[in-house]
Amino acid sequence: MSKKSKQKATGLLAIFENPGDLVNAAKKISGRMAINKVEAYSPFPVHGLDHALGLKRSWIPWVTLVLGLAGWCLGFILQAWTSAVDWPLNVGGKPFVSWPAFIPVTFECMVLIGGIATTITLFAACSLPRFDKPVLDHSLTNDRFALFVDRTDVNFDEKRVEEVLKETHVSEIKNIL
Repeated sequence: MSKKSKQKATGLLAIFENPGDLVNAAKKISGRMAINKVEAYSPFPVHGLDHALGLKRSWIPWVTLVLGLAGWCLGFILQAWTSAVDWPLNVGGKPFVSWPAFIPVTFECMVLIGGIATTITLFAACSLPRFDKPVLDHSLTNDRFALFVDRTDVNFDEKRVEEVLKETHVSEIKNIL
């Protein structure tokens, strides 16, 4: 384990009752205060939360596209090689590389390779599984929303962060030490 993974998360955890207040708080903390180390927790996807936190579009769909096309190529090449080189059988006068017959298997190879590669890439990009991540609140994603502001951020000022959070209808603020 690295030193980074052994460090305990410290900061302020703001708990909200509805998603609108969470998005509003994320806009104020990320935008007005320019704090970058902010995490949002929600029981379901909240529209506009990624924009409010200033998150960029993910690069994982590009990996899916490239590896899906690679799966398509591999599936087609495997079938063409099998029917034309390894075991050439002339059935009904069809050509050895009969590409219309290869389309279903080629598509399935694309979906299989793309899906497996996306899952592996997502796990690697998120450093999953992480068993050392602390539980901030036991009922956090059951029915409540939260915003965690990390104390190690350069622009973190506890009093200012608490003032901004109180403006956004926060129901509870916990100091995580």
